[in-house]
Amino acid sequence: MAVRQPRYSQEEFARRGDHWYETQIRQNVEAGNHGKIVAIDIETGAFEVADEILDASDRLFKRIPEAQPWIVRIGHRAVDRFGARSRRNPA
Repeated sequence: MAVRQPRYSQEEFARRGDHWYETQIRQNVEAGNHGKIVAIDIETGAFEVADEILDASDRLFKRIPEAQPWIVRIGHRAVDRFGARSRRNPA
């Protein structure tokens, strides 16, 4: 198995991934896919949608073996949540 290395800085990776998602992909995937994962190749804009990160990224790598994937959870600000979640209702 080949080891994949990032070709861009973290900042450039995020800028490209967010740009593809906001300008080309979001309007195509949001309806009916809330909470699912989209894996985006930051170089080509190709993407795959799945319920899990590995499924989406594996399908993207099958299509584009040299992909540089950016992962987004549709309808959320973050892919995963860390730590405890407050049960308190905001006032």
